[in-house]
Amino acid sequence: MRGTRTAPRRVIRFVIAGLCLLLAAAGLAYATQPPKPGLTLGLTPASQSVTRGQPATYTISVTSTGGLTGTVALTATGLPSGASSTFSPPSVTLTSGSTAQTTLTVNTATTTPTGSFTFTVQGTSGKVTGSIAAGLTVNAPLSSSIALSATPASVTLAPGSIAAYTLQLTRTNFPGPVTFGLLGGLPTGATAAFTPNPATGTSATLQITTPASADDGTYTLYLVASGTTPAGLTQYAYASVQLVLLTSGKPFTISGDLTGQLAPGISRPLDLTLTNPNKKPVSVTNLTVAITSITRTPYAISQNQPCGTADYKITQYSGAYPLTIPANGTATPPAASAPQVAMLDTATNQDGCKGATITLAYSGSGQGS
Repeated sequence: MRGTRTAPRRVIRFVIAGLCLLLAAAGLAYATQPPKPGLTLGLTPASQSVTRGQPATYTISVTSTGGLTGTVALTATGLPSGASSTFSPPSVTLTSGSTAQTTLTVNTATTTPTGSFTFTVQGTSGKVTGSIAAGLTVNAPLSSSIALSATPASVTLAPGSIAAYTLQLTRTNFPGPVTFGLLGGLPTGATAAFTPNPATGTSATLQITTPASADDGTYTLYLVASGTTPAGLTQYAYASVQLVLLTSGKPFTISGDLTGQLAPGISRPLDLTLTNPNKKPVSVTNLTVAITSITRTPYAISQNQPCGTADYKITQYSGAYPLTIPANGTATPPAASAPQVAMLDTATNQDGCKGATITLAYSGSGQGS
């Protein structure tokens, strides 16, 4: 009886042991299977923000996994309407475990809607694919404008003198060069010069040279500034100033020179003396300094080293008007507000300005002589 009861237990033990061996063998077979070839994509930056009509650029990295080798073609899907994509290069070649990069450029159009979008970048090598999501924000373009103003509003002087006005530009999303012009109003024989022209900054100088034969009178000068917006449109801005020519009494004289030598980035004041030959005081209401010529050294000329008015800047008298010259006397503008001449420190070679001679012209106007 006892022998017949123990036999089934042995059979069960053998069955369980055999089952464990089978499971162990199956697990070992599963563990030794090689990983499937694949690829992963990386993206830098994860998102871009651009103005409509401008491109967005991303760097795409493609990495081989599971021993994948071969060529991976790249595509972008889900872009907003009007936008297109290009990859440079359009495909990459991977070896096992390697990483390659390509540049994705998304070109937006002027018709592309504004907003935030998510699109997909996908790599495909045979039946193997990998993808990553990218962000793109399209913004409406900023409006562009320029405005022009000029000071002083009016200059009074005798015929044969030079008047100067300071022009100020107000730019709104308007980074390009602006060209100045004069639409009319000059006295007969007078000439106008804008410095610089065109201007890439926010200021310029208008110099009016009048002939001694010009008729007395009040002349309105009409100024115009023009430039091209980032969208390719031409815009204009306008301003006007007055030039009053008046011949009366004996003219007062202006003399003087710089207080020292100029060098790139250095500004020097002018030590000016105003002399009144009349028996009554003169109230000066305008004092102007202008560069009429620059004479280079013979060496600079022989080496074709340039030097011009664009290498210099004049800051006009900044003191209060009127500036009174006593009868049969002289007056000197205060040093703190005297006109100044500066040599600009530009990015171009300025050897041609070494030892150059600057010829300055002084002019002014006043009343009561």
